[in-house]
Amino acid sequence: MSFSESQIKVQDIEHLGIVAGIIDEMSLVDLFKQLLATHPQEIISPGQVVKAMILNGLGFISASLYLFEKFF
Repeated sequence: MSFSESQIKVQDIEHLGIVAGIIDEMSLVDLFKQLLATHPQEIISPGQVVKAMILNGLGFISASLYLFEKFF
């Protein structure tokens, strides 16, 4: 399988990719999903919100947290 240059997207995420990987390896998102009840109107799970807050706190994005649904 070959890719053209227009199909390849490269981003420099530095240390945050490692942090996101560790969060996934720890199953932190699933842990929060088990501990907290879901609401019928929720779009993003509580675990994803916690992951977004951790990455935001480490400087991944300087945008407001309400924009994180576009990234997860």
